[in-house]
Amino acid sequence: MAATSSASTDLGAFAKIIAAELNLPERQVLAAVDLLGSGNTIPFIARYRKEVTQGLDEIALRAIEDALERQQNLAARRSTVLKSIEQQGAMTDDLRKQIHACTDIQQLELLYLPYKPKRRTRATIARERGLQPLADQLLQLTSLNQSKEQFLKAFVDSDKEVPDTETALKGAMDIIAEQWSETPETRTWLAKKAQSEGRIASKVKRGKKEEAAKFELYIDHNEAAKKIPSHRLLAMLRGESEGVLNVGISVDDAPVLRELKSKLVANPPAEFKQDLLETVEDCYQRLLMPATESAILQSLKAAADESAIDVFGKNLHELLMAPPAGPRVTIGIDPGFRTGCKIAVVDETGQFLSNTTIYPTPPKQDTDGAGKVLLRFIEKFHVELIAIGNGTASRETDAFVGQLIRDHNLAVTKVMVSEAGASIYSASELAAKEFPDLDITVRGAISIARRLQDPLAELVKSDPKSIGVGQYQHDVNQSLLRKCLDRTVQSCVNRVGVDLNMASAPLLAQVAGIGPKIAENIVQYRNENGRFRNRKELTKVPKLGKKAFEQAAGFLRIRGGDEPLDNSAVHPESYPVVAKMAQQLQTKTDALVGNATLSSKLKAADFVDKKFGMPTIQDILSELGKPGRDPRSEFRAVQFDDTVNTMEDLKPGLILEGVITNVTHFGAFVDIGVHQDGLIHISQLADTYVSDPAEIVSVGDVVKVKVLEIDIPRKRISVSRRLQANA
Repeated sequence: MAATSSASTDLGAFAKIIAAELNLPERQVLAAVDLLGSGNTIPFIARYRKEVTQGLDEIALRAIEDALERQQNLAARRSTVLKSIEQQGAMTDDLRKQIHACTDIQQLELLYLPYKPKRRTRATIARERGLQPLADQLLQLTSLNQSKEQFLKAFVDSDKEVPDTETALKGAMDIIAEQWSETPETRTWLAKKAQSEGRIASKVKRGKKEEAAKFELYIDHNEAAKKIPSHRLLAMLRGESEGVLNVGISVDDAPVLRELKSKLVANPPAEFKQDLLETVEDCYQRLLMPATESAILQSLKAAADESAIDVFGKNLHELLMAPPAGPRVTIGIDPGFRTGCKIAVVDETGQFLSNTTIYPTPPKQDTDGAGKVLLRFIEKFHVELIAIGNGTASRETDAFVGQLIRDHNLAVTKVMVSEAGASIYSASELAAKEFPDLDITVRGAISIARRLQDPLAELVKSDPKSIGVGQYQHDVNQSLLRKCLDRTVQSCVNRVGVDLNMASAPLLAQVAGIGPKIAENIVQYRNENGRFRNRKELTKVPKLGKKAFEQAAGFLRIRGGDEPLDNSAVHPESYPVVAKMAQQLQTKTDALVGNATLSSKLKAADFVDKKFGMPTIQDILSELGKPGRDPRSEFRAVQFDDTVNTMEDLKPGLILEGVITNVTHFGAFVDIGVHQDGLIHISQLADTYVSDPAEIVSVGDVVKVKVLEIDIPRKRISVSRRLQANA
């Protein structure tokens, strides 16, 4: 009971700190913290516990979750630090108060630094020789009533390897330098100085000039540390990690040293003044500045990681929420020259029907034969969509399919689809399990077709890092990146909802409260028992308990089942409310579901009670009008110019339609159908000033651009959305 009470007290204290940090009402934060502590998922809390949190959305809840994790980590580290210092017998009341008052883990580490076990240094060797008392006295002395030599002789001890006064003084100064370098106030002061006045500098390492070509912008580069954009810092650090660049922080040493000397050497005896001033310089050059440089680079890297990960998350969200072409019979084509184009047909639900290989391009070109095969597939399976992978031979294949559609006046839509990550999925254990008898390239064609039908359902099977919508995703903190990706995928999946009778295990695993193991159990149960007829049947799935059902049920859809509400976002716990609504209108529940005219006659206030508040009732009414509505926008295919297939076909001034493939801090990349994405620099995104490209374009947007420059050797294309300004 005491432990539970203590945990509750901790959560209350954490909530108070978090509320101040995030500028949120403490009551809201405490409610969110309690719900998270009870094992509730963020999608569930945001959708079905609005009354409890007073309407906190996913973004606010994620911020609270992160802040709570930081507070818990800080508390755990504080406990370790207190125990360590206590065991050393070095704890004081003042130090204990400072540690308990510390709200930042970096500041806590600064307080702990003097007591932290460390490798053997010059200062530790001097302490082993008994020179700590001399260092203490030198820091306290303001005058000397004897000669310098006489004063130091008292610390000479041959048995302790201190043979003379020079050795004694040097050892004491090493101790003083280390003590100064470990003072939290001094470290904080220098860090602020370096952050505000320092410059990030990068130079090519000796003998690495030839390898430095791809880092040409940073060969001899420096800029203000406080202004450096995240993408430039990450590029420089990549150069360093590849052994090509040296990256560091430079400051104007002279004024910093003057100020540091006045801070550290206040009123020393004249005999030791010069020694102490020289020790300040040693402390600065050997200890303080290297530690500060490392800390600032680490801090800047963390900020750059956060920024890049944020870009990745936003791009991934847009890609996952791309408009689905819908449940239509689709041919997927994985283009190729030498090995031909692998084609696979999937039905409306994405189930594999048939496959073959055609050769519409050199070196084995058989246009007539390829056309006959494709026509036969289109007619036999009543194909409505053709998805063409955008890799090798894609534009040539696209041109062939386009001509075939025109020649035969086919009611078929062709769409270029990103192949990013498809090959990794095709070779995965998951793909092999689903299609054990099919070649990897055929699996790829199936995946391409399914990506067009429902991007979200297919892309969740791939590692998000392989999808290619990030900025330096391999250089950033991988655990934070993984957390962002997992959150983004989970958020998108739960926002759209999942068809319980069609979803794959990877898709089901992203539903709130389920996870990989229960997802596999759901699929196995479905295979053994057939379609789920209602949500209640989920409770028969092994390992899917009451909590998992509560978290997941509202996000799972059952079309054509026993209960009409099972195909909506109305949670089963709210079904009695809908029954009351139907009763008030003197109709049946199934007549109310999907009838916006009927539901509009209801007043939300009539159904509010202690359990269900106004937000929930309003959500129910909205859902009844349009049950299971897909929040994704309407599908639209980009129309590439049939006369432009390679970079050589591009000319300045050409206006083309394309699709945004990636958004970064410095602009956006657009696929214009030539195997190489063009860059729309931030200055070319709009006719007005743009501070954040993400405010102007998103991944998946279909845009018109004008070609500005083509650099074929370096495979760079510069384009603009300022169509008139660049005329």
